[in-house]
Amino acid sequence: MSLQLLNPKAESLRRDAALKVNITSAEGLQSVLETNLGPKGTLKMLVDGAGNIKLTKDGKVLLTEMQIQSPTAVMIARAAAAQDEITGDGTTTVVCLVGEMLRQAYRYIQEGVHPRIITDGFEIARRETLKFLDEYKIQKELDREFLLQVARSSLATKVNPEITEVLTPIVTDAVLSVQNKDTKNLDLYMVEIMQMQHLSPKDTVFVKGLVLDHGGRHPDMPSRVENAHVLILNVSLEYEKTEVNSGFFYSTADQRDKLAASERKFVDEKLKKIIDLKNEVCGLDSNQGFVIINQKGIDPMSLDILAKHNILALRRAKRRNMERLQLVTGGEAQNSVDDLSPSILGFAGLVYQENIGEEKFTYVTEPKDPKSCTILIKGSTHHALAQTKDAVRDGLRAVANVLKDQYVIPGAGAFFIAASEHLKKANMVKLGAKGKTKTGIDAFAEALLVIPKTLVKNSGYDALDVLALCQDELLDAEDSEERRFVGVDLKMGDSCDPTIEGIWDSYRVIRNAISGANGIASNLLLCDELLRAGRSTLKEGPPQ
Repeated sequence: MSLQLLNPKAESLRRDAALKVNITSAEGLQSVLETNLGPKGTLKMLVDGAGNIKLTKDGKVLLTEMQIQSPTAVMIARAAAAQDEITGDGTTTVVCLVGEMLRQAYRYIQEGVHPRIITDGFEIARRETLKFLDEYKIQKELDREFLLQVARSSLATKVNPEITEVLTPIVTDAVLSVQNKDTKNLDLYMVEIMQMQHLSPKDTVFVKGLVLDHGGRHPDMPSRVENAHVLILNVSLEYEKTEVNSGFFYSTADQRDKLAASERKFVDEKLKKIIDLKNEVCGLDSNQGFVIINQKGIDPMSLDILAKHNILALRRAKRRNMERLQLVTGGEAQNSVDDLSPSILGFAGLVYQENIGEEKFTYVTEPKDPKSCTILIKGSTHHALAQTKDAVRDGLRAVANVLKDQYVIPGAGAFFIAASEHLKKANMVKLGAKGKTKTGIDAFAEALLVIPKTLVKNSGYDALDVLALCQDELLDAEDSEERRFVGVDLKMGDSCDPTIEGIWDSYRVIRNAISGANGIASNLLLCDELLRAGRSTLKEGPPQ
């Protein structure tokens, strides 16, 4: 009421109405995204203002590109998108968990339990769930075969099975090739993702080397160079304007010719040093080649001179590729041509060009010990390329997460079923939950089951039926005192053991998803007033 007196145009929703708006918004966002979850999830078609179409299953893409009006839904979307930036996956999981936690909590609130008591229960349940997660994780030998299973589990939820089989080895090999074997450091930025608009996504390839999206700029330059010595330069091989504005006045044509010749001489001297280096390393040996990749420009006269000496020269290479080139070829980038020596040259077994339509691509392949690589994504349409690129990015992060964590979690919803059962059977008083606080733990335990339920629902089977089978199997295992992992089998509508099926989740994705979902759900439950009373509403109308 006091706010209405201060600002008559302010809109406010109080107590129950505010809570209902929050819960309805969260459930609305959940209902949009839950059909995407898992390998059997459906696709969404996004059409922007310009009429461009995007087909995707990726929660991050949906949340960042959809226009969302509700402030509550925007808040959940931002938190879920942050989950993707931190771990590379789990956006849909966060949205589903938040929606379900609020729905379960609302049942108890209607019975008269205060939201603060429920959020206290949520916090206790979160602590216990993360403690259980640490007991549940498995340490595996992280060989290539196992990493293929991890990559397949991630990619299957983003693209169809045929493309998953193509991308799985590509993504795994890409991560292994950029991993530093000694320090175990991983820099995924050193994986170049290049798009080519031709053929289909099934023709996507992994290149142990680098692919540049331009070629030689002279028709006489060789298009295929074997045993290539690669010189990486950041030197301008063209006429440079002076740094200060200056004008030259000459009275005769001879003076003008002298000036032009001296300008040319400046560039020719640089070229002479490069050609001398080429002659030193290649000699008269015809089976050795020489390639220059320059970040700055090379003028037509210089290109002509280089072509005559059978040198392939690329100009205006992207800056991000200069660092990758050094890691691929083992060369050192040079900012001047004054102290060139054979030791700074990189090596590539084969450098060749490929023309696709009007575009040229240069492949730097067969290096000795590449620390960088390229994934060439192919597809006939823009939306096919975009969908494959999003899947590759998530697949790379999934494999990298496992290598960083050294642990995995059995997938197929197994952890969520086990954690829910664990919370229901836990001694609540020992955990610190007395009286009504238990309702928060009950709501949390029930909400965790939304993930396996949604996975089953999206496969076309009865969620409660399959979940009951899984819970029965867990009880049997407990009676016989054996450790068993029980997930949902989406092909048969039955229970399965994800460790045998090769379905794995990332430890950090689940850890962050549970913490993030609990934080947002608790904040939204404790929100008892929604105000739309920004300054702009006061500015309307002339001052009195």
